[in-house]
Amino acid sequence: MSNILVTGGAGYIGSHTSLALTQAGYEVVVADNLSTGVREAVLPPVRLVEGDLRDAGFVRDLLRRERVEGIIHFAASIVVPESVEKPLAYYRNNVGCTLNLVESAVAEGVKHFIFSSTAAVYGMPKERPITEEIQTNPINPYGRTKLADEWIIRDASAAHPGLKHTILRYFNVAGADPQGRLGQNTPDATHLIKVACQAALGMRKELVIFGNDYPTPDGTCIRDYIHVSDLTDIHVQALLRLEQGGESAIFNCGYGRGYSVAEVIKVVKEVSGVNFAVRKGPRRAGDPDDLVADTARMRAELAWTPAYCDLHGIVRSSLEWERRLMQR
Repeated sequence: MSNILVTGGAGYIGSHTSLALTQAGYEVVVADNLSTGVREAVLPPVRLVEGDLRDAGFVRDLLRRERVEGIIHFAASIVVPESVEKPLAYYRNNVGCTLNLVESAVAEGVKHFIFSSTAAVYGMPKERPITEEIQTNPINPYGRTKLADEWIIRDASAAHPGLKHTILRYFNVAGADPQGRLGQNTPDATHLIKVACQAALGMRKELVIFGNDYPTPDGTCIRDYIHVSDLTDIHVQALLRLEQGGESAIFNCGYGRGYSVAEVIKVVKEVSGVNFAVRKGPRRAGDPDDLVADTARMRAELAWTPAYCDLHGIVRSSLEWERRLMQR
């Protein structure tokens, strides 16, 4: 099987995907600077190489030394409010890393490139659900950096036909490995389900709802939540598709079902049995009101069937992971 480089593989989604790739028979090396990733999340036989993707020499040498045939690119800064406060840092990291990686991939003859993108590239579309064909119009620097990355990858593939790509636009990722091996390690993460689970376990004194005046049925934002293990399977299937001669493509990654912030909190309270404190706060800058995926294209093109598409199950796995972290 191919030698695969996973950038940001010590992070949440990257670590789960690296594990899934090894289980599918791939040789996997992770490149991560451990600025937000965790060394312990890189499970053998996956190998970790510490380094900065903004260093073009490091990237080029790594691809050549490891004889990389495919890249799955996760490494990025991902917090929307932070991107509003520090836009230049987001452009420097997200766009700079991708440019170095794609340039090196072309120079070293890498055949397949899978990119971790986001529904934030759509901005606040009027269409529901959201298809891949609608106009991209990101409303925050995070989304704009991811769209710029998409342009770099697509233009490079057009100019260098030997490099095929798949762009995966994630909606909201949650949950943890069903066997308890991996989960989301970032202690100050902003993901709703993780934060709610921490509140249920007493790790936070309360949960803050950022805005309850959105044009939704209960006034809180609606998101499409996908279990991280289902998302990792999408990456494996996307890589297999390219290896079997598939053309470059863009796919939405979600379940096509949205839940509001209030609905998620209700489920976390049900699963945990804890009526934790919830406080209403102001809106966060750059938060769209409603993001739900149309996944018809992805389901038609990939040999993928979701295995964990139940919000209660997603919450349960997240809660168990947070308990494990408390015991460390």
